[in-house]
Amino acid sequence: MRVNRILLSSALVVVALVIQVSVLARLHLPGAVPDLLLLTVLGLAMVYGHVGGALVGFGAGLLADLAPPADHAAGRYALVLCVTGYFAGLIRPENGRLKSVTGPMAVVVAAAIGSTLLYAGVGALVGDTAARHVGLSGLLFSAALYDLLLAPFVVPGVMWLARRSDNDPLTETGPAAKAGDISSGWLSSGTGLRVGGQRGGLGSLKAKARTRSARVGRIKGVKRL
Repeated sequence: MRVNRILLSSALVVVALVIQVSVLARLHLPGAVPDLLLLTVLGLAMVYGHVGGALVGFGAGLLADLAPPADHAAGRYALVLCVTGYFAGLIRPENGRLKSVTGPMAVVVAAAIGSTLLYAGVGALVGDTAARHVGLSGLLFSAALYDLLLAPFVVPGVMWLARRSDNDPLTETGPAAKAGDISSGWLSSGTGLRVGGQRGGLGSLKAKARTRSARVGRIKGVKRL
């Protein structure tokens, strides 16, 4: 990942984790807790792709595993967000722009349900049976509902920031830089001269014209003699 992606992802993940732990977790809503960290990973994955989404998800999940008041085994949420970020990044279009909100909303619902099931499944493997006491069906419904209500306020903003950081002219060497080469190619094909060397081309034309006029003058002089 590029430096600007790492810096932006780290800042967004830290802010999302702080808000989730200090605000959302203290609301004491029935069922699950709105997962702001999951929505942040989804927004970044739908711009950076499956590889970037997996890396961001693993880092965000590992940070959540180590941040207090985490009461589960370290690496558990990192695995969940890594898998979620990978699959969310698979729907990323070529230009990183989505044409409708139907796709992202479906991804949010699927990610909320899938991450809850995966988290509960990994917990069952390590002996954590907290989901049984709360009720898995209630957790799935509340997680999907809370994340779906919160997604319009989080995912579009995260995707916009991610796209804007990728379009930084100081660091971009991809499609935008190639677009400049393409535009210069159109200009050169219309004039027959290179864009960077138009002055030199005009100067050479003037020199040729002077040479021709000098030759004509010499020929006329010879004929007069």
